[in-house]
Amino acid sequence: MTNVLEAAVQAAEKAGQALLAAFDPASRPADRAAMHDLGTGLEAASTAIVREALDGVAPEVGWWDEDETGRVVPAGRWWVVDGTEGAVNHVHGLPEWGVTITLVTDGQPELTVVRQPIGDLTYTAVRGEGAFLNGQRLRVSAKTDLSSAAVTASQAGSSPEVYTRFASAFVAMASKALLVRNTIPTTFPLLGLAAGQYDVFWQYEPDLPGSAAGALLTAEAGAVVTDLTGSAWDVNSADILVAAPGLHAAALAVLK
Repeated sequence: MTNVLEAAVQAAEKAGQALLAAFDPASRPADRAAMHDLGTGLEAASTAIVREALDGVAPEVGWWDEDETGRVVPAGRWWVVDGTEGAVNHVHGLPEWGVTITLVTDGQPELTVVRQPIGDLTYTAVRGEGAFLNGQRLRVSAKTDLSSAAVTASQAGSSPEVYTRFASAFVAMASKALLVRNTIPTTFPLLGLAAGQYDVFWQYEPDLPGSAAGALLTAEAGAVVTDLTGSAWDVNSADILVAAPGLHAAALAVLK
């Protein structure tokens, strides 16, 4: 697994460098079409770099493609990649974007790399071996009182029903926690949670590359990762809740 992790890190760094070369802090797309064109181009170029770099590293691993298989990840081993996680931020000149590479085996993330070129940050995790930022071990928050918790969420879904549910949950959580933030993309609040900077995260209809990478990093940093019924989470779960151990039960009760 060490060789696979090293190859994934190198692939993420190479793709991230290409994204950095294309980054313009002054970028301000005029409309949704311009945003789409810029983001699609970035994603295609970055993902191609990752695929070329990882080709043959693990021959038994397939490439998950939502356009081909839909949201569901089949059984087996798959690379789940977002060549430009946070493309909407990149095209608006914001710094929270990067590359995520996750190896998924039968529904569970096994290895992940998240590369954030701005800041020169590389997050890595292998199941059972801990989570790290630039080689330094990550630990989740030790908080036990929801009233002192910094909670994050990431809006997702594509229906008025999901939006209404999210709004209701936001109100409920805001009445119990210290603060609640809603940010995109999915990966970045989970990176903060793995480092102990945030305490709770939830999302409906989660973005798969971001949640797969973030779930492994946070779990390896000591977080509890479930769906919103409290059941074990996997990459095909309909929603996700991640929290420091001392806060998970209280957060789950609010969101239920």
